[in-house]
Amino acid sequence: MRLGIIGLPNVGKSTLLNALTKADAEVGAYPFTTIDRNIGIVEVRDERLDRLGELLKPEKLTPARVEVVDIAGLVRGASKGEGLGNRFLGHIREVDCVLHVVRLFRDENVAHVEQGIDPRRDVEIINLELALADLDTVAKQIEKTRKAGKTGDAGAEKRLEALGRIEAALNDGTASAAAREDDEIAGVARELFLLTTKPTLYVANCGEEDLSAGQIEGVRILEELAASEGRGVVVVSAKSESELAELSLEECGRFRAELGLEEFDAATVVERGYCLLDLITFYTIVGTETRAWSLIRGTPMVEAAGRIHTDMAKGFIKAEVVSCDRLFELSSWEAAREHGELRIEGRDYVVQDGDVVHVRFHV
Repeated sequence: MRLGIIGLPNVGKSTLLNALTKADAEVGAYPFTTIDRNIGIVEVRDERLDRLGELLKPEKLTPARVEVVDIAGLVRGASKGEGLGNRFLGHIREVDCVLHVVRLFRDENVAHVEQGIDPRRDVEIINLELALADLDTVAKQIEKTRKAGKTGDAGAEKRLEALGRIEAALNDGTASAAAREDDEIAGVARELFLLTTKPTLYVANCGEEDLSAGQIEGVRILEELAASEGRGVVVVSAKSESELAELSLEECGRFRAELGLEEFDAATVVERGYCLLDLITFYTIVGTETRAWSLIRGTPMVEAAGRIHTDMAKGFIKAEVVSCDRLFELSSWEAAREHGELRIEGRDYVVQDGDVVHVRFHV
């Protein structure tokens, strides 16, 4: 899974990356400190994997990993190339899920490109640029499909109808909802890597003093916007969390208590991302390694095998499968085999959350 952090310049994107991944991305008080992408890795917290480690005692225990990408700030006109907009929009197309950072903190030393805090305006600027970029993509696809229809493409008419519905939804600002409610629109949106239909979580980046005080008007506004779009909000002080990430757990807990800050960690954001993408976790035993993998719900076994290694998909024979809950009850892989609990599944088997898998294949 790849999470992309987006927003206007100077809203705290690089600071959030540092808080999530304990990285050391450059943070500046002026726009476009970030031009090339900053990338960090978050290991997914997984109690089931920990239990598998205790049970199977592998030499290597590898958690699922999430790549977090800090994408440079977008500005008005990004869809037309302003502020290196085309390049940055291209980076957003490559991620699976979007963390849209909205600035609510006040700091006279950090310039605001729109000259003041206004979450509604800031969200609308970004969402408009994403929609304009998508409209351009859809318009090109409509023209291409019309030409295909003139050459006798039987599926052109149906595709044009779907593209027309997407275009209308983009103009109405309802593309995200349309993709959730219409499988055909969702399929075309994925194929075209549309930006507005990507699963999105808003991050309200507040000042430490605001979090300590409790109620923040900007958060309420952001929650209303998110609810109208079927999206969620997480509230954080990225600056505080970035600083706390450098402390020991004991020191961190003490400072949280002193500052009145609630617990926040990368796992919280990752779990929200899992929900947005409807991901599951399955586990593999390969040699001396037990490993967790994230996977889109509904994925067949042969595709899951390909995630592990392309050779496994090409030479797939069968998979031995047992649920981790049953494995915990039986205490070992050998016991699961002896009790006939290892199911033999073929390439079309739909992998379930918590499956422990051993793939047999030939090269």
